[in-house]
Amino acid sequence: MESLEEIARRVVSCTRCQRLRSYCLRVAEEKKAAHRVETYWGRPVPGFGDPRARLLVVGLAPAAHGANRTGRVFTGDGSGDFLMRAMHGAGFANIPTSRSPGDGLELYDAYIAATVRCAPPDNKPARDEIGACREYLEAEFRALAGVRVIVALGRVAFEQSRLLIASSGARFAEPPLFAHLAVAFAHTGLALLASYHPSRQNTNTGKLTAAMLAEVFLEARRILDTP
Repeated sequence: MESLEEIARRVVSCTRCQRLRSYCLRVAEEKKAAHRVETYWGRPVPGFGDPRARLLVVGLAPAAHGANRTGRVFTGDGSGDFLMRAMHGAGFANIPTSRSPGDGLELYDAYIAATVRCAPPDNKPARDEIGACREYLEAEFRALAGVRVIVALGRVAFEQSRLLIASSGARFAEPPLFAHLAVAFAHTGLALLASYHPSRQNTNTGKLTAAMLAEVFLEARRILDTP
């Protein structure tokens, strides 16, 4: 079985999806005005967190000027801070912000990964790009042997998490349906917990509030704390 470090090295060196690689490199070269003096990461982004995690958080993809800039998933943009406030409130993070790899953030009993490891144009990866990245999520899941809860951020992450669980041999009595705060348990006891994605589109419109996301991670905590 690969270690998380070995998986991370494979992720960072991946060149499978030319459209995504070209886009990430172009964004890293052109930059955003607010970050024009920074050196962008511009490569695929591996997962991040506690190798003994019982909670796996699955997002969609790096943001063009977030993780594609900083090199750490959900780091350097409003979505990362929004997510980290909720995780911090439930005891999964030591600080409520996620600004840069050197900010002192540590995850407790949690690991964050993405469905796609390169920033996609318009935040919309193609189906074949999602499929090309699936093996990395599967490898991380195998390496994280203690996972009991998967929080899927958004419909795409939910569907990929459902497939991930199925690939492990776990079965659901009925197919899980995506709805915010919906939870489904596999016969092994593994829980799949759904949430709207903390994108600006959702948080700025009120589709996802801070209280709603906090409730998701408090529910994950409750499941983990139940014998």
